[in-house]
Order: sequence, then C-alpha cells, then structure tokens
Amino acid sequence: MEIDRITPTQRPQDRVVMRQKWKNLLFLHWQVDPDALRALVPAELDLDLFEGQAYVGLVPFTMTGVRPVWSPPIKPISDFHETNVRTYVHLKGEAPGVWFFSLDAASSLAVRIARTVWHLPYFRAQMTMRPYPAGANDTVQYDSQRLWPEPKEARVQVNYTPCGAPSPATPGTLEHFLAERYLLYARRNGSFYRGQVHHVPYPLQSAKVHKLEETMLAAAGVFKLHHDNEPLVHYASEVDVLIYQLHRLSLAAERNGENHS
Repeated sequence: MEIDRITPTQRPQDRVVMRQKWKNLLFLHWQVDPDALRALVPAELDLDLFEGQAYVGLVPFTMTGVRPVWSPPIKPISDFHETNVRTYVHLKGEAPGVWFFSLDAASSLAVRIARTVWHLPYFRAQMTMRPYPAGANDTVQYDSQRLWPEPKEARVQVNYTPCGAPSPATPGTLEHFLAERYLLYARRNGSFYRGQVHHVPYPLQSAKVHKLEETMLAAAGVFKLHHDNEPLVHYASEVDVLIYQLHRLSLAAERNGENHS
C-alpha cells in the first residue's frame, strides 16, 4: 500500500488559528512490535509502519511565540518547554499522522486550553533546559517531571549534543517517515478529530545522547514495548509553525475518501 506522504507537507487551503515556533527538537525513536502496539491505539486508526515496523517517539523541545493568529506573543505565557510521546497512524492508506499518548508542557494555561480545545492528553510538568536558548553544538540538559494530572511518575532527563550539518530529510527514508508529520489525530467522548500544522521541512541533523533516563513511555502504557536498545536520534534547531483549525471526522466516511469538518 503506497501512502501519499507529500501532500500533508504542503500548505493547506484552510484557516490558520495559531502561530508558534518550535525550537531545539530532539527526536528519540524506538522500534516496537506492531502487534503489541496495536492494542494501545484506537481501532478506528491504522498503524503507520515503515518496512513493516512500528515506532514510538519521545520528543522534547521548546515552543516560543505561541499565540492566536490575531494576537502578538505575550511573554512568558507564549514560551514554554514541551515533551510528547507518540506513534504514527493513518486512515486506510490516507492522511498519515501522529497519535499522541501524552504531551507534557511547562504551562498550566497551555495544558488546560489544549485539553479543552484540542482534545489532546496534555499534562502539566516542571521543565528546565540548559543552556537556553541552545546554540549550535551546545550540550543540552533537558529535564521534565510531571506535576498533574496522574500518572505523576512520568519524567525524562536527557543530555545531548547536536552535531553534523543540517539538511531536510529525503522522502522515502526512515528520517522523513519519523520527522515530517503534519497531521495529528485526537479523540474525545467517542468522537475523532484531525488537526494540521505547516512549516518548512525540518533542518535535521544528528545528535549524540550522553545520558537518557525516562519513564514517559511507561507512564503512557508502552513500557513493555520499550526495548533496551539505543534510540534513533535526530535533532532540529527550529521551525516557524502555522496551526490550522481542528476538524471533527466521520471515520466511516473518511475511510471512503470523504472529508467532514
């Protein structure tokens, strides 16, 4: 089954509702058993696989300039760190996107808004990043400890150094499959929603992880799938992001190629 992975990367003809910048993105990915992962993802969505393998990602980064499209950024409300745990899904060969197990953010306001408006499993966390802002070839220490709601045992400590020259991922490669994701899926009260973002391709580069301790995957219920092998590691310095309105889906119609908002 050939999935169109280019169309979602193109700027949609839809209404922009927010603007933000994503900075210092560290992509950590582990290969997991698709059969074991299947039980953790809603049956209405299909697992998106690369050469028959599923992946779970842990992505710590920083958001700046977060605001509605009609408002200027308001510091410090508009700037905060975030970490998400995710895997990848599609709808019967169409619209490949992200399924989030959790998103931790260092902003109480952002957590409440995202849970209410975007129907996403956000959690409030205490987070630090040193140095901030990080520069080229800086060694970064990123720490996150969940505060609320439960489960509170979710945390991550990672020390890493970006290295190598940045370049966009080539379509068809594993790097492109993991990083270039512009659609997200969410569920609330039995209804499914899809959102879209747009930005230029990530300026991906390699990174050296010196230390990694995390319980985020276990808190999300995927600890039995989390192998002890080293993760795949990618880094991107920053991208400017447009956020588009969320659409409610009728999955039966969606699977037949129709689009409902």
